[in-house]
Amino acid sequence: MALSLGEFRYKMVIAVRTDLRMGRGKIAVQVAHAAVSALEEARKERRDWVEAWLNEGQCKIAVKVHSEKDLLKLKEQAVSLDLPSLLIHDRGLTQVPQNTTTCIGIGPCPTEFVDRLTRQLKLL
Repeated sequence: MALSLGEFRYKMVIAVRTDLRMGRGKIAVQVAHAAVSALEEARKERRDWVEAWLNEGQCKIAVKVHSEKDLLKLKEQAVSLDLPSLLIHDRGLTQVPQNTTTCIGIGPCPTEFVDRLTRQLKLL
């Protein structure tokens, strides 16, 4: 039986900057980078959360933020809560300049923790 969104105990959230006006394909690739990179980062420190998230169904949510400042604030908050997180910096080969911070992956971690940071953000 599948879980409804509210039943997941673990979640990964990817927040994407909207001020960059990236195309849909570019956003998809940046979100993929964030998901894979955040998973690897979490695996280093919180293998228990990663395994629970993988076994539960890998809930991922993509939300939007308006600026790099918003991403950096999320990163600071994630660090203060000791949540695995990773900022994604683009290589600059297509739509944005090199080293542009495009998104952040937070988690996988307990839903209640990541929701403290991201509940107010709108879905992408």
